Amino acid sequence: MTSLPLTLLHEVETADAKQAWPALLRYAWQVCAEPLTEAGAVAEVTRRERTVAAVDLWLATAAWDLWREYEDCVPRASELLAEWWAARSPGRAVLLLDGLSLREAPWIVAGAKARGYTVHQAAAAGAELPADTSPFAKALGFGQRSALESNGASGTHRLPGAVTDSVGIPWKEAAEQVTSAADWVLWHHWPDDRLQELGVPGRGLQALTEEASVQLTSDDFWALVHRLTTGRRLVITSDHGYGASGHFPDTTDDNQTRHLKARFKSGRCAADPEEPSPWVPPIDLVLETGHGRHAYVLGRRKWKRQGGYPTLTHGGLSLLEVAVPFIEMSRMQGG
Repeated sequence: MTSLPLTLLHEVETADAKQAWPALLRYAWQVCAEPLTEAGAVAEVTRRERTVAAVDLWLATAAWDLWREYEDCVPRASELLAEWWAARSPGRAVLLLDGLSLREAPWIVAGAKARGYTVHQAAAAGAELPADTSPFAKALGFGQRSALESNGASGTHRLPGAVTDSVGIPWKEAAEQVTSAADWVLWHHWPDDRLQELGVPGRGLQALTEEASVQLTSDDFWALVHRLTTGRRLVITSDHGYGASGHFPDTTDDNQTRHLKARFKSGRCAADPEEPSPWVPPIDLVLETGHGRHAYVLGRRKWKRQGGYPTLTHGGLSLLEVAVPFIEMSRMQGG
């Protein structure tokens, strides 16, 4: 694992939370968003994983109290989306890729530029806490992801006027379902629907990186983007990222292992927890957020369990679980 750059360490150690959190997100974006090549993607994404791990170690040891101020200091994707929607006239589209992390952002940014799109902004935003699907849906007023299916969302959500859908079908079929309505919100289930399958022991980050390099450079994916940008400005973002927990170290203290197993099973978040754990620095945190009181696994740690710990997870407190891309683009009409 690499160490935290001295310039970043000085910046975040001397800043308050409202300055430190944006600096950490900017750094994560700088590390993760550089262009990738298909041939070198796995090795490079793995290297970036080790680089960002230094931030997670600092956040879990020297600066764990910053997580208590996350909700007040991090620009969250749900808020950014609602503000962006309200500031624009009809001709808006949102593509939510469930579980998309900063690791996959380079394919989208580079692909947009290569195919003649204008990228108006591209940066890291934050997930809700817990970093899961339903809290993000609720933050936008949808209740749950399935509420968007077949334009079934009520008129009380924060993206008013949109035709909505929620699908897990191939990109080409999804593109065929996008009508000419002025405003669209499409929530696609990839890559989240692959995290469980690819997160089994022996697979994980390498398998998902290889799949992302194919999916996000495919003509079918860009046909969907083309359809969504026909007469519309498009934002691509996500509800949460994921942790490459196959790269996390095992907890070696027996008492800590027993505590984590009992509280979290093989997950990263637990609702309505009992008292906070006694360790300092803590191994988990109890936080009260807009989505209730939960306990969260702090940092990059896992524990041995029968059947193996999942190698792709989300819901805990690590940077790439809570950081998501926020990419706005458009194209010339008829392009």
